[in-house]
Amino acid sequence: MKYFITGISGFIGSNLAKYLLAEGHQVNALVRNPKDTMAFNHPNLHLFKGDLQNKWALYNGMEDCDVVFHLAAYAKPWSKDPATFQQINVEGTVNVFETAKKAGVPKVIFTSTAATMSPSIGKLPTDESTTRSEPFFNEYEATKCEAERIAGEYSLQGLQVIIVNPSRVYGPGPINPSNSITRMIRGYCCGTWKIIPGDGKKFGNYVFIDDVINGYMLASEKGRSGERYILGGENLSFDDLFLTIEKVTGMHRKMFHLPMFVMYAVAALMEWQNKITGIPPAITTSWIKKYLNDWSLSSAKAERELGYHITPIEVGVRKTIDWLRENSSNKLSCEVSF
Repeated sequence: MKYFITGISGFIGSNLAKYLLAEGHQVNALVRNPKDTMAFNHPNLHLFKGDLQNKWALYNGMEDCDVVFHLAAYAKPWSKDPATFQQINVEGTVNVFETAKKAGVPKVIFTSTAATMSPSIGKLPTDESTTRSEPFFNEYEATKCEAERIAGEYSLQGLQVIIVNPSRVYGPGPINPSNSITRMIRGYCCGTWKIIPGDGKKFGNYVFIDDVINGYMLASEKGRSGERYILGGENLSFDDLFLTIEKVTGMHRKMFHLPMFVMYAVAALMEWQNKITGIPPAITTSWIKKYLNDWSLSSAKAERELGYHITPIEVGVRKTIDWLRENSSNKLSCEVSF
C-alpha cells in the first residue's frame, strides 16, 4: 500500500514510517527539511519538501495514496507569534483534509491529543464521551480541539476521517521534546533527573510507542469515520511511575518533590524573562496548570472497536531501557553506570 505522512520527523511519525517501510509499503512524506529524514535511507521513502501551507506539496505527496496519516502539529509550550498554533494546528489541518478530498484519498487518520479530553477525578478514568470539565489550559489543546471539530465536519462531507488521541507516549525513538517520558527515564538511569512534579500523587496515562503504532494501523483498518479513539496505556501517579522505573532498573535514586507553586513561579519567571531577553520559555504557566489535574484515561473504546491492546508499564519501561542501553546513537554519558 501507499501512505502519506505529515510529521515524519517527530517521535510517533518516525516510528510509524519505520514500521510501514519495514512492512514493504511505500511512504510519501511531507518534510520541511529533508535532512531530518536522513536516518531512514530507504528506497520506498519519497520526500516532498514543504509545510502544511504548501498545497502543491501536499497534493503531489497524496496522489494515489491509500491512507493519509496526519501527525504534524505545533506542540511547543510557547510561540513568539500566538497565531502559530492556529496556522499549523487548525489551518494546516484544513489544508490536509481539503487536499485529501481533491486527491481522492479514501481515508485520513488525524492525530489529536488525549489532552482534549477532560481531566479525571483521581483514578476514575475519563473517555471519549466524557464532557470536558475544565477550560483548555493552553493554545495547543484548544487548537487541537478545534481541529477535531473540523475533522467531524469533513467526515459528514464524505471524507473518512478517524481521530486518534495518544496519551503520554514513551519508548524507543528520537530523544526529542515529544519523547519527554523517555528522556525522564534516561535521566533517572543516569542520575540526572531528580524531580517529581508536585506531591507525586497526580495521575497520568503512559503508553508504549509500539501500542500507539499498532493503534494507528488498527484505526486505518477498522476505525469509524468521525470517531475518536484514545490510544493510551496504564494510569499511574508520578510516584508510581518512578517506582516502576526503580523496580525495572534495580536502581534507587533520591528524588525530590517539587511543589507546584515553585514550578508555577519558575514558569512565570521564564515568561517574564522572555519579554526582556526574547529567550523562549522552556515551560509556561498555562502548561503547569495541566499538572494540577489528574489525567487517568480509558482506552476501552479502542480495545473494543479496533482490537487495540496495552503493553504493561513494566514491560514497556524494560524494553525502553534495553533500547537505551543497546542503541549507541544515544551516546549516553552514563552508559557504563547503568
